[in-house]
Amino acid sequence: MARRDPQTLDQLLPRVLARLAEQSGKGQALLPVWNATVGPHISQHTRPLTLEAGTLVVTVTSAEWAHTLSRQEASLREQLNARLGPGAVSSLVFRLE
Repeated sequence: MARRDPQTLDQLLPRVLARLAEQSGKGQALLPVWNATVGPHISQHTRPLTLEAGTLVVTVTSAEWAHTLSRQEASLREQLNARLGPGAVSSLVFRLE
């Protein structure tokens, strides 16, 4: 059996949070990962709500944010999956608070 190199907490934590969010359905566990992915400006207007069957539902403060982020869905998914693991987020849904 091949041994893997040790991973840092920064590498492990997002994947653990993704597993927790998927198992519980509570996307709030992904808040640190979401905030790190989207940055402070977007995170002021958004919050992960649920993660079920790969669909991450994110609440937004306005229809404008929902529209803007919907256009960036592919990029956001790619960035989230880079942190959470391949296929952790298969789609994003933006819902008004």
